[in-house]
Amino acid sequence: MSAREVALNVLTDVDASGSYSNLQLNQELVQAKLERADAGLATEIVYGTIAHFNTIDYFLNPFVSKGLNKLQPWVRSLLRLSFYQLYYLDRIPAHAAVNEAVNIANRRGHQGVSGMVNGVLRNVLRQLDELQIPDGLSAVKRISLQYSHPEWLVKRWIKQYGEETTEQICMSNNEPPTVSVRVNTNLVSRQKMLDILNEQGYYAQPSAIAPDGIVLGGSGNMALTDWYRSGQLSIQDESSMLVAEAVQPQPGMDVLDCCAAPGGKTAHLAEKMQNSGRIIANDIHEHKRKLIDDQAERLHISVIETTVGDAMTLSDRYPTASFDRILLDAPCSGLGVIRRKPDLKWNKTAADIGAITELQQQLLEKVAPLLKPDGILVYSTCTIERSENEDMMRRFLEAHEDFEVAPNPLRALLHNTDAVTSSDTQSATEHHAAPTTIGVQILPQDYHSDGFYIAALRRVR
Repeated sequence: MSAREVALNVLTDVDASGSYSNLQLNQELVQAKLERADAGLATEIVYGTIAHFNTIDYFLNPFVSKGLNKLQPWVRSLLRLSFYQLYYLDRIPAHAAVNEAVNIANRRGHQGVSGMVNGVLRNVLRQLDELQIPDGLSAVKRISLQYSHPEWLVKRWIKQYGEETTEQICMSNNEPPTVSVRVNTNLVSRQKMLDILNEQGYYAQPSAIAPDGIVLGGSGNMALTDWYRSGQLSIQDESSMLVAEAVQPQPGMDVLDCCAAPGGKTAHLAEKMQNSGRIIANDIHEHKRKLIDDQAERLHISVIETTVGDAMTLSDRYPTASFDRILLDAPCSGLGVIRRKPDLKWNKTAADIGAITELQQQLLEKVAPLLKPDGILVYSTCTIERSENEDMMRRFLEAHEDFEVAPNPLRALLHNTDAVTSSDTQSATEHHAAPTTIGVQILPQDYHSDGFYIAALRRVR
């Protein structure tokens, strides 16, 4: 099976049955056993086609006489992935993309289908230079079409961040994500790991923002390396690594991680505690307990106690003022990780955001009493939505006089404060980037890492 056939299988499943592209792609790659370069091409085609979905359909639909929506899902997906290669990938020879598409159509369909596919793609090639975003569009329509994001989301972000920043967000969401790893400093120093990786040709650089992070170039799957298996490193985004820095756990502390699976942040907390103290790692899903336990075992960590249950019931299971530190890495819309999960922008709705903010607020109310006086509660999300982030913190603080904003070590780490973005909007066209008043909002373009919000609160009594 070729790289394009693997991509076609994934895209067809996503189109026809709403499958998650990352899970479907992993499954297909395991079955196909492609060479590394072909696996990379299949991955790029899948994520690129999904990322540019509405722009591809805008340009492609006029070339299909009966319209894309009338085609069988596999034929529609074949045309989309072929258009993606022709329009977006300069290094793919046009004839190779077209010939492979026609051959696949021959094998999977009949002569009429392959003839249609050949005709559509040849016409696209002849007019490729003329395919331009039209002038005179509103800001919402222009950004939506140029960077392939749903209009409702673009409109929402313009209201929160202004037009220029929204355009940067959408542009950044279409760039390939970096590969970064977190060093288990209980086993090896970051400098030593950097030296080892560079000796092996991994083009390793220290993260500019995460003290335990390393950014890699041309790395392949780090989960298949001996360093990963032996617990010397974990795969984690740089923004995500900052959460443990904000928690500021110390050896010997009692720490609660309310929504812990798959356990990456939990393990980072334990590493920073030098495997001394106690971490209660709670998750609502029984089947995810093993993910946390496996992380702990791989990283040679013994202080993590996994528990399963709704985080809403944590206050029933533990006495008031039980923990020195609490991490609520809250369920969220996930709109900060579109770069890694492009399906998100097409699957989410404004109603989803409204529903999740209610859950976030309830979780905060339930877990806050479990914090000891002078303890720190860190609230984090992997979204850039103001209603889920700074607005949430502001509402909580207004209702809880026994909490205040804690000094946040992230402000020193993120020394380029222009890249730490304010949620406050001057107007739709005027926006000034600055630290938020409560917590830190990282946008995808700030450090080429995931969009994240991290706030630290202290209980004063």
